[in-house]
Amino acid sequence: MHRTDQMRSSTQGIALPMVLMFLLVITILGTLGIRHATIGETLTRNQLDYEVARQAAEAGLRDAERDLMLTVSTRLPTALCPRNDDRPLTGALRAPNFDTNCPRGQCRYELSYYDTSNYTADPVINPEPWWPTTDDKNGRWEGAPAGPASAKPSDAAGPDTNCTFDGSVPLGTFTGVARLSGVARQPEYIMEYLSRGDDKVVRVTARGFGADVNTEVVMQSYFRPFLR
Repeated sequence: MHRTDQMRSSTQGIALPMVLMFLLVITILGTLGIRHATIGETLTRNQLDYEVARQAAEAGLRDAERDLMLTVSTRLPTALCPRNDDRPLTGALRAPNFDTNCPRGQCRYELSYYDTSNYTADPVINPEPWWPTTDDKNGRWEGAPAGPASAKPSDAAGPDTNCTFDGSVPLGTFTGVARLSGVARQPEYIMEYLSRGDDKVVRVTARGFGADVNTEVVMQSYFRPFLR
């Protein structure tokens, strides 16, 4: 009888640590599962936001091409601003329509400027207009890097307001296309007239944003059909 009591006491003493160990393992597995699910959800959300920004950038490229193909100088019914003497394009590929200040999104630099541009130099040398405005890269999205950001047209400001600006063109400013929903900021674009001898093209750079303004995609295209 005394021997049986000793065995029962020993068994009870082993059971408690085993139960605690089992609970610890279950807790760790549950925590890892929750963390894995959270990371997966974050990655999915980031990927979806990236796709939104990419599609917004594509919309910016298409809008720029429509802008370049405008044949009227007056304001379109649903547009915010008129192009005035910027269009038709073939007669406006020089200053003051296209110059180094990128008036109304239209930039023009000499070939020698591009040939000596250096993104990695500190400070940067001859910054190209589509470079970022952050980290002292001095892009022209907001106008002249040394000055205040240029006031841009917007639905809130209304038609024919802030139509004389430097830097990028917000979506629909001159074409009147519908603005995008579900984005933190409307896509915008910059157009650069490039001349390489007889090869004359316009390089379009557009950037789009996701639901988070920090999600940004930049895309480029080259447009040339009517510049020959």
